[in-house]
Parts: sequence; C-alpha cells; structure tokens
Amino acid sequence: MTMNRLIHHAVRRDLARLEAGLRAMPDGDRTRADQIQRTWDNLSDQLTRHHEGEDTYVWPWLESVGIDPELLAAMESEHAALANALSESATAIGAACSAASGADAVHAAEVVANAATVVDQHLAHEEDELEPLMAPYMKSPQWKDVEKKLRSVPPTTAGWFFAWIQDGATTDELAYLRSVMPGPVLLVLSKVLGRGYTKQVASAWS
Repeated sequence: MTMNRLIHHAVRRDLARLEAGLRAMPDGDRTRADQIQRTWDNLSDQLTRHHEGEDTYVWPWLESVGIDPELLAAMESEHAALANALSESATAIGAACSAASGADAVHAAEVVANAATVVDQHLAHEEDELEPLMAPYMKSPQWKDVEKKLRSVPPTTAGWFFAWIQDGATTDELAYLRSVMPGPVLLVLSKVLGRGYTKQVASAWS
C-alpha cells in the first residue's frame, strides 16, 4: 500500500461514480446537474494537482537517481494523453450540466468512460513498472524532501484532499492512512478543514 495507490483508487472510484451518475441524470434536473458538476470539478482538481506534482517534483527526482529515462518519457507522454481526455470530459460534462440535459449527460458518460480507460492504463503502468523501481528509495532523505514539496499546499486544500481520499476507501486503505498520519491531524484535516468536501461533493453520492 502506498499513498500513490490510495490516490489512484480515489480517482478510479470517482470516474466510475461520475459515469454512473451521468447515465442516471434525469433530464431537466438542475439540482442533480449541479451536484455532478461539483464532483467533476473536484476530481479534475485532485487529479491535475497530483500529476502536476509528479511532473514538477517526482519525475526529476527519479531521473536523478537513475530511473530509466525512456520510462519517465512514457509517463510524461501518458500525462499528456490523460490531460486531453480530461479536457474532453470537462467539455462534455460542462455542456450536459449547464443544460441539465439527460441526452447530453449520456453522451458525457461515454466520454468519461473513454477517459477512464486512458487514466487506468496510465495508473496501472505506474503501479506495475514505476513503483517497484521507486521502492528502494522511499526512506531516503531525498524522497522525504520530495514528499515535503508535494504536501506544501494550503490547509483547506489538504483538508479537501484527505476528506476525498477517505470517501469510499477500503478498510485496508484507511488502516494504512492512519499508520502514516497521526490520528488527530487526520481528523482535523478531513473533518474540519475538509467539511466543504463532505457537504458539497460527498453528499452527491449519498
């Protein structure tokens, strides 16, 4: 278990939720359309921040420790394809939710399904090929410095992240998270600073 895999699970979970939610969105239901738009906005923000962190900090560090440059180039190429898929999804979801159109929502669901395939291929590539190469360095001071940079975000952003990552997490995933973070810190981040996520996003799936 790694934090990276927790994030990947949350991304896959939300893409599946979005596709199902779009397929079931009643025509003309403005309230439901607004809910789905908020869930998409959150997922897009979380995934974009995650990949920008990899591009800015993780890939250069991996190159510095001798990870295969061709593998890192493939990761960057996959990020570009993923960004295109997210852009197409944003356009389709925005159109469906703006008009509260059931027919447009079904179309958006197909676009999201295609994006999920692109996303899953990249996430699986990371998990299968890149993570094993990273494992020997996970306790190094250099990696700890990278982690510090990745975590350098405003408190509210961190709160939303930890509320999001726990929403639908498995028992094993929650246990791992609690093993790497002090319980009181996690509680304050997710329940206090992350309460906006709970009210505005998680409530869409309840």
